[in-house]
Amino acid sequence: MKHLVHAEWTKFRTVRGWVVGMVVAIPLTVLIGLLGPAGGGFHCAGPHGEKCAGQHPPTGPDGTPAFDAFYFVHRTLTGDGAITARVAALEDAEPWAKAGVIVKRSTREGSAYASVLTTGAHGVRMQYDFTEDVAGPRSGQDSHWLRLSRAGNRLTGAVSPDGRMWTTIATAEVDLGSSVEAGMFVASPQHVDRDESFRSVTENSGPTVATTTFDQVRTEGDWTPDWRGGRLGGEAPLANGFTEDAGRFTISGTGDIVPVVQSGGGLGRTVENALIGAFAGLIAVLVVATMFVTSEYRRGLVRTSFAANPRRGQLLAAKAIVVGGVSFVVGVVSSALAIPLVERLEVAKGFYLYPVATWTEVRVVVGTGLLFGVAAVLAVAVGTLLRRGAGTVTAVTVGIVLPYLLAVASVLPPAPAEWLTAVTPAAAFAVQQSVREYPQVSASYTPADGFFPLSPAGGFAVLCGYAVAAVVLAAVALRKRDA
Repeated sequence: MKHLVHAEWTKFRTVRGWVVGMVVAIPLTVLIGLLGPAGGGFHCAGPHGEKCAGQHPPTGPDGTPAFDAFYFVHRTLTGDGAITARVAALEDAEPWAKAGVIVKRSTREGSAYASVLTTGAHGVRMQYDFTEDVAGPRSGQDSHWLRLSRAGNRLTGAVSPDGRMWTTIATAEVDLGSSVEAGMFVASPQHVDRDESFRSVTENSGPTVATTTFDQVRTEGDWTPDWRGGRLGGEAPLANGFTEDAGRFTISGTGDIVPVVQSGGGLGRTVENALIGAFAGLIAVLVVATMFVTSEYRRGLVRTSFAANPRRGQLLAAKAIVVGGVSFVVGVVSSALAIPLVERLEVAKGFYLYPVATWTEVRVVVGTGLLFGVAAVLAVAVGTLLRRGAGTVTAVTVGIVLPYLLAVASVLPPAPAEWLTAVTPAAAFAVQQSVREYPQVSASYTPADGFFPLSPAGGFAVLCGYAVAAVVLAAVALRKRDA
């Protein structure tokens, strides 16, 4: 087998067109990725080309862009302590309207926090640092007792039906510092109506306000004496404020405390935005992989190959190993170059980048290489079955690239787009997804927004399944058919 792989490698590298085709895939991937941010459709507002001030959201403790706006009734807590309050139900409110108790490092937008809250339709929860959300027990009650305790940077959220028997929801480590702002808050996100047409999703939104009451408010620890109320973050198009009467607080608020989700465009850019040109590089790889097989049938050289090695299955495996390995390297190099180059241009044009962990970026780069490599193996197998270059290129392009383009370009409505990217080989493009879907954020989570229906591993497994099936069929066909 080793000598077969070496022979096929020698054959591949001595054909200049195949080598050039693979090399061309690299600049194709990079240059198409650069076209979006380099285009003239984005302009900064400043007269001298400065970045678009005021359009970038604040960032949370981990660098995630965040929306941090609510009405806050608070006092300063120094050191350890706790706050307990009974919160009335949010009636006729948005499903993700929130009211509860919160401990926040400061009143600066994006600062670290932890909260225990009740929602319009999602029960009691503990949320902290924008991205984390833990559901509490369901009770069906109209009001809840909520408690948030601080011991250093350890925050514990609990809920009770009567103020005596408590159930811990979660404990979190939050970097708060020595003194914090803590108290009660209310937030109500915008109401969004989504209209799905054949080619797009149209969203119409408007501000909302939620109002509820807090009583039985108790504090433990070293607190300043007087409650202060104020709007934190964003604009308040509707009435925000609070009143206090004999220890009973009535608070109205708008806004939300959530991560900003990459949905419906905007100035945020993700790693996969930098790899939008991968489809073009993949087409070049598929063409070369196809020609690596079908050219021997067209010229009649396959008879010589079979005569030199009667074990046709091994010959097919050698071809798959060579072209799959080369394609993997091309995919890794293409993505490793495209990501920093495109991101640098995006930042220069005023976009902001969603933060990505190092291991996630490595997974995206390696995953793109695996996508290229396995797709090339699929092309080799289909080329062996069809024996025609044009037919094979059409088949693999229609099977892998076309569903991806239809899904991410908003040509199809969300449901068919998700179906295509779940059952076709295009599912493997999920390896490039770096953005996270948040259950506590109502947003458009579609392939056009960068969200695939399958996990990166699941999507890649779909492509592998097609490749394995095609290789098995090709091996059977090689044994049964004449050269």
